Amino acid sequence: MKNLGEPIKLNSGITLKNRAVMAPMTNMMSFFDGTITDNELDYYALRSGEVGAVITAATNVQEIGKGWEGELGVYDDKHIEGLSKLASSIKKAGTKSILQIFHGGRMTNSSILRGEQPVSASAVKALRSDSEEPRALSEEEVLQVIEDFKAAAVRAVKAGFDGIEIHGANTYLIQQFFSPHSNRRDDQWGGSLEKRYSFIDQLVNGIVETVNEYTSEPFIIGYRFSPEEYENPGIRMEDTLYLVDQLAEKPLDYLHISLGDFRKSAQTDEENEQTILERVHEKINGRVPLISVGDIRNGADAEEALHNSEMVAMGRVLLADPHWTSKVLSGREDTIRTTVTAEERNELKLNTGVWMFMQAMMPDRIK
Repeated sequence: MKNLGEPIKLNSGITLKNRAVMAPMTNMMSFFDGTITDNELDYYALRSGEVGAVITAATNVQEIGKGWEGELGVYDDKHIEGLSKLASSIKKAGTKSILQIFHGGRMTNSSILRGEQPVSASAVKALRSDSEEPRALSEEEVLQVIEDFKAAAVRAVKAGFDGIEIHGANTYLIQQFFSPHSNRRDDQWGGSLEKRYSFIDQLVNGIVETVNEYTSEPFIIGYRFSPEEYENPGIRMEDTLYLVDQLAEKPLDYLHISLGDFRKSAQTDEENEQTILERVHEKINGRVPLISVGDIRNGADAEEALHNSEMVAMGRVLLADPHWTSKVLSGREDTIRTTVTAEERNELKLNTGVWMFMQAMMPDRIK
């Protein structure tokens, strides 16, 4: 039986000292151009050292891929110096640093892009009240996106990160290519399930090849995905099981499912009583480690999630108590801080963006 405190050796040869991972969470702490701030460095440093790995918030690989204000950038060499400071702030007591790289696609707006129209696989608006119609990427632009993801991976290596996570979840550009809602193309990048997967296929292959060419040292490459969409048409579990089946055959270090609750069952496939996590883990069948996530509050939750995963990612509990991991592993769960007062914000390095997120999404954690 897997234990949260056990080390795990990944396919690259890198070993995580335990199976606890800090989940990627938007913090909106960077400068307007994606440059890192001292507040952001302090925020990550406080939550490092105990978990096996920290996955950063999303960093955009193209300026037109910026999804929100205060987002970290990796789209230019000018960011390497700041990213190097970030990697160093995380790499304490054996914690591994993983930079999440992404492109917002249609999940942004022309204001954030300073007048530019958002782009996506097709010119289809997201089903959001404030969404804008994106411009469909040309064939040349699709290939350039792949090149810019590869360049971002190289910058992560140069900055001293232990790895990257390809953010193919949460309705951003990579998922937009896989989704039948946002991808209505009739070329090599769209149409059938296999063609909608072709962007992911070439992207992952390109990143792996680039990293292998650039460095001879072990380097973590993970991939995050969302299992289903509510749009019609949209991604369903059969699509996701196809996706993870393909990705499990690639030389990746892990797959990372994006869930709000690790016990959740598919909303679009009510006849199957298994949880989404169970079904995905069963499909992977030991070929690559799976990171679970979603409302894990204590050691018992983590242990339950590890029945159907190899690692467990925590987000909200680490906002409230950066020392959650050591307290769980040492049997001091009764000392875990579960709520935060406004007076404790500075102590916990929670800036306005994170605090607003907690107020909106975690009202039960605020006193």
